[in-house]
Amino acid sequence: MDNRNTLILTALFALLCCTSLAVEVKKLTPDGQNIMIIGTRYSVDYNTSNRSETVNTKADAFDGDFATFFASYDRSYTWLGLDLGEKHIITKVAYSPRQELQSRLQLGVFEGANEPDFGDAVPIALIENIPEANIMTEQTVSNSRGFRYVRYIGPNDVRCNIAEVAFYGYAGAGDDSKLTQITNIPDVVIHTVNAEEVTSKVTYLKGIVSFISEGGTKCYTDSLEIRGRGNASWSFPKKPYRLKLYNSAQILGHPAKGKSWTLISNYGDKTLIRNLLAFDLSRRFEMPYTPAGRLVNVFLNGEYKGCYQFCDHIDIRKNRVDIDEMGKNDTSGEKLTGGYLIEIDAYATSEELYFYSARSSIPVTIKSPDYDGMLDQSNPARKYIIDCFNTLDNIVASGTSTLRLYLDIQTFMRHFLVGELAGNTDTYWSTYMYKPRNNDKLYVGPVWDFDIAFENDNRTYPINGKNDWLCLTPYSSYPNDGTRNMMKRIIDNLKPDIKQTWASYRDAGHITEQALLQVIDDYVNEIDASQKLNFLRWKVLDSNVHQNYQALGAYGAEVQVVKDYLTARIKWIDNFTGYVPAHNATVVLPAIFAWSDGLIIHVDGINETVLIEVFDLMGKCHHRVTTSQNITLPAQRGPEFIKITDVSGNSRVVKLL
Repeated sequence: MDNRNTLILTALFALLCCTSLAVEVKKLTPDGQNIMIIGTRYSVDYNTSNRSETVNTKADAFDGDFATFFASYDRSYTWLGLDLGEKHIITKVAYSPRQELQSRLQLGVFEGANEPDFGDAVPIALIENIPEANIMTEQTVSNSRGFRYVRYIGPNDVRCNIAEVAFYGYAGAGDDSKLTQITNIPDVVIHTVNAEEVTSKVTYLKGIVSFISEGGTKCYTDSLEIRGRGNASWSFPKKPYRLKLYNSAQILGHPAKGKSWTLISNYGDKTLIRNLLAFDLSRRFEMPYTPAGRLVNVFLNGEYKGCYQFCDHIDIRKNRVDIDEMGKNDTSGEKLTGGYLIEIDAYATSEELYFYSARSSIPVTIKSPDYDGMLDQSNPARKYIIDCFNTLDNIVASGTSTLRLYLDIQTFMRHFLVGELAGNTDTYWSTYMYKPRNNDKLYVGPVWDFDIAFENDNRTYPINGKNDWLCLTPYSSYPNDGTRNMMKRIIDNLKPDIKQTWASYRDAGHITEQALLQVIDDYVNEIDASQKLNFLRWKVLDSNVHQNYQALGAYGAEVQVVKDYLTARIKWIDNFTGYVPAHNATVVLPAIFAWSDGLIIHVDGINETVLIEVFDLMGKCHHRVTTSQNITLPAQRGPEFIKITDVSGNSRVVKLL
């Protein structure tokens, strides 16, 4: 070893020595003065089943005795911890379960906070495996933020039941350069005021939310309001939520900047990816707007709630339904003509702002504009959009040739094909439509709600055994016969167009078995760690829930159902439409996918040699590769442009955010 390397190593060693001397990591022990025990007030006396403050108390979890334990009187959202007196960097936690009840610690969560009510808390560790009794299981914490308050929160319905808990660290304010991220997908951490439970779809609760992503190196925190959402899904144990942030922001790399967002529970979808897979199909069929979504871990008031889909709330704004948004003064002239967002909605009567079409009694919810004055029956905007829908209803029923003047057939057909390829029973149970300003047409979209699609519904299984389009069979769902008749007439009118549209996307390479199976594999690999946690929390793999027709008992088996279905479904539609591949089909870029914190680009649908080039906003090419196979490339932050050129010199450029 030369002298230069020796000097470098000596300097590094000295630096490490200085660091270790400056930072003394120690067990943070309650002393009643500088460090005090805090937590849920009442324990339970198992002899009497009554509340207690003298037996099975919080202090029993800090006494070094594995035979004693803390058991709370309430069954859920109970906790114990320490007020450290000043901020500390936590480097390790340790714990031991109550004897004979080791499983009650699985999915327990450790949090750090700087407010005494833990309203600003973030997770620092989660207990994934069942720990052994009578020993301390240690878990390293990687979190650079300093916390004055630390705690352990028991999982749902276990009364905490912990024998010993310990925290290790050193005094320091720290920073936010590296927070804990529980798995490789982002964490959404929500605390409501006074830890109040979300029990209503109407009443919002106030709170704080943190979005932790990019390996814990990025955290966005804001005040929020939260309530329940959904129809059938609200009745499930795993609840879906609607979030309204205080500030409008782009969250987790989503294109739209907004305040309103959704957390979809996917309780009945044991793959957890059916909605995102359907959104992928929507992009492949080039729908004008496809909701943005990604999978996240959700923590609510300290409790791990499972793997959710964080998603756009469907509304009118840039990068969502991108049309003019109307105000209460837009009551005449051009401004009265749009934009409107409506929904054919089987649950319309549960909303305030809805109507039935005059001819077919189709239930329609008005989503936007939605100001208070829209409840007035004489409101010009209300009357205008009702008249527009009634006109479409009348034209469809009469079978006139003017359908294309009042319905955008391109969005209708693409929306239809997404529903049919996905095998969605509920394609027309709930159907979004919108009307731009200065345009007589109603457009169909965006796609939404695919948790029972892809062969996940006992009412339509087996989908590929039907002899007609799924939505034209008696097994599909409609709000009423008027809606069913309307859609049947439109589809019958567009049969040649639908066949041609399917063929064009097949020829272009947008819809291929290879590409779709790769998308499934990418999602499955991304959420492997999180799906395991989710099914520890929600033990449904062995049981039928919602409309499931079978329970296979394993995540991989559930994913295989989707793969097998899609493979067969592509062939079914090919045969049903009489598709014959075009010999001179030009390779184009079918879709671009960016996930895993936005740093991976997936390019698929390639079936002959092409040149792929990736440019940044300034036109600098930072990737150039020739390939005849699907490929994965590293991405840079910010806008990029992907250009594919085939051997004949034909090219296409797509912008990727």
